[in-house]
Amino acid sequence: MTDSIMSKAATMEIPINSNGDTGTLPEDDSLEQAAKVQWSLDEKVGSSRGNRDLQQVMVSGPNLNETSIVSGGYGGTADGIIPTSSIKGSNMHHSSSSSSMTGEETTRGVAVEKLETVRKWGLNTYKCTKQMISERFGRGSRTVDLELEAQIEVLRDTKRKYESVLRLARALTNHFYNMVQTQHALGDTFADLSQKSPELRDEFGYNAETQKLLCKNGETLLGAINFFVSSINTLVNKTMEDTLMTIKLYENARLEFDAYRTDLEELSMGPRDAVTMARIDTAQQQYQVQKEKYERLRSDVTIKLKFLEENKVKVMHKQLLLFHNAISAYFAGNQQQLEQTLKQFNIKLKPPGADKPSWLEEQ
Repeated sequence: MTDSIMSKAATMEIPINSNGDTGTLPEDDSLEQAAKVQWSLDEKVGSSRGNRDLQQVMVSGPNLNETSIVSGGYGGTADGIIPTSSIKGSNMHHSSSSSSMTGEETTRGVAVEKLETVRKWGLNTYKCTKQMISERFGRGSRTVDLELEAQIEVLRDTKRKYESVLRLARALTNHFYNMVQTQHALGDTFADLSQKSPELRDEFGYNAETQKLLCKNGETLLGAINFFVSSINTLVNKTMEDTLMTIKLYENARLEFDAYRTDLEELSMGPRDAVTMARIDTAQQQYQVQKEKYERLRSDVTIKLKFLEENKVKVMHKQLLLFHNAISAYFAGNQQQLEQTLKQFNIKLKPPGADKPSWLEEQ
């Protein structure tokens, strides 16, 4: 009897209205009656849990709108059901949260690093400015290497004097170039008048030859002077300037060293509590770093000054000898000696018109 009732309940039709919801027909209560009969039979005979689960499924029906993962088989407890939609949404939310957290942490790390760099720069600038003002007003002490300071001062004075020599040599080159151009034009004019004045042909002729010879020797002398100017310019504006740049770095390192030294001395004279001791340890480390930097740059300056002095003597010995021999040979009218001087110092003259642009470059 029980089987026939269950079979009838399971095969009954469930009407559907136009909206897709189950219809409620008051006259058709056979499904409800079948459920009541089944429930009374279960109470009397102590039916198993499987029949009650079957009744629950028949009355309420499964949720077709959501796919679920059931743990422990169909009809298990509610704790074993995990909706797949909640799993997917949870994973996506966790992934996007992790990406957002990673981006924020990276941005925060960069910002913190920049702020720390600015903080250190500001602190270092403050200490150096304070030290510089104290030195200028005579209240602060400074580290002085008397021997090195004297060598640096000699170098700066030498550079000023060599710059004066370079300026005068360039002025001489410009004046002499103008004179050579004037001699060249004068020789051309004499040669033209020699052709047009038969009565003064000889006089104009040998004056034209003299001016052309002077012009040729002047161009040779210009080659020697230009070589002299180029060498002095390299010595002053490259070799000496490079050494002075190292000296500038050394002086900045000296100022920083004295600033951190003064800071350490002031902290050492204060109270010795836990906070002050920590600051003293930090100041001691910074002082040691600045001391190593100062000593390294001082060694670099000493070495560069030594090599600069050797290079200066070598270069100036050659250039002064060239300048003397070329000037003497030119004003003595010794063309052969003048040309020999240029060969001695491996100076090659440019052919006439070499400085002028070609007709293709002028287009």
